[in-house]
Amino acid sequence: MPALPLSDDLARKAAEAVQRYRGNMAAAARELGMSRTTLQNRVERAAERGMMLLHPPAMPGFRVRRLSTQEDADGTVTKRFVQQTKAPSDEAFVVPKGHAIKGVSALIDADGRTVQQWLKTRAAGIDPLVIAEQLKTAFRGYKPAARVTKSVKASADLLTLLPCNDWHVGMFSWGEETDTNWDLKIAQERIGAAVEDTIARTPASGRFVVLGGGDLLHADNQDNETSRSGNNLDVDGRYPKVVDAAAKLMVRTVDAALARHRHVTVRILPGNHDEHSAIAVAYFLAAWYRNEKRVEVDTDPSLFWWMRFGKVMLGATHGHTVRVKDMPSIMAHRRAEDWGATKFRYVHGFHVHHSAKFATEGNGVVSEVHQAPVPQDAWHYGAGFLSGRSLQAITYHRDYGEIGRVRTAMIDGGEKR
Repeated sequence: MPALPLSDDLARKAAEAVQRYRGNMAAAARELGMSRTTLQNRVERAAERGMMLLHPPAMPGFRVRRLSTQEDADGTVTKRFVQQTKAPSDEAFVVPKGHAIKGVSALIDADGRTVQQWLKTRAAGIDPLVIAEQLKTAFRGYKPAARVTKSVKASADLLTLLPCNDWHVGMFSWGEETDTNWDLKIAQERIGAAVEDTIARTPASGRFVVLGGGDLLHADNQDNETSRSGNNLDVDGRYPKVVDAAAKLMVRTVDAALARHRHVTVRILPGNHDEHSAIAVAYFLAAWYRNEKRVEVDTDPSLFWWMRFGKVMLGATHGHTVRVKDMPSIMAHRRAEDWGATKFRYVHGFHVHHSAKFATEGNGVVSEVHQAPVPQDAWHYGAGFLSGRSLQAITYHRDYGEIGRVRTAMIDGGEKR
């Protein structure tokens, strides 16, 4: 435990004793009943605080760091030595632009005083507000699809879910290297067409959920790398251009849903490739559809999504922080009231790009991982990963659970010719 700082009163008594004995440290120490070492330490503190009248003041811009003396045989001070150091600047430290403080370190002396202090900073990442401003700029002059003015006949007992997961907009894949050509233009054409085809074949539902399952964008910054791990990524297009394309694809998806379903709910889950831009896209969509009463954009920034629909309970997460097979227990604990009031429970996960089921209804929850519509980039292809490619929409009845699904296989996504 560090010693308590020397009080001004004790420092002043030490200074006055040394002055009374004209610098004779031994005599002053005997009067105060302490060792010369202790007295010397207190005198140094007193000198720093301007209490040593016999001591010359520090030079401008400096402070006294250490006071030492040379004495004769009688203990009388014959020489004094003063060590000075540059005084701390009065200017407050300014965090460099684009950085944030991530930690503080300090050097503390025996009295518990801070001698030096270090502030450690790191790049602050991309501000979602900056991304939102880029989206605003990108959409200037964009003409959205015409709003549906006629009423949509749909069953209030049905909810259809469209997982829009792992689109990795902006990813580049060279067919000579991966057997499949893929770029920003192909992504917009193929994913957009598949989405519209899938939605057109779904039963008209009272509620339609556009669920962004994470990794909407392939890269989350202008450095073309993942924010958490810093992995280099194969990207086609400048970052603002990619954000523009991703946002337009989401608008195209919501507009297609409005043409067939009565009410549309949008939720964009963050993934490991787009933890910043996912939030910005969600706020952009909320602003885009602010005057459309049939669209609700959920801007919750958390990694989990839950919804209760009659006797049906739904949940989802991208899958990079929590394994999908662990989601049922999270659902039961965090949504206990919904769990108790429902009979059919489903969890959706993504991230790994291949189809799998980890739990059945016998365990209370059907946990499912979905395929992605995009091909592999060079790294995943070279590592030997295998996965199909598809989009699908799942329809639930409020009293009977899942009653059907529509699947669109991605079989014309730019294969090498």
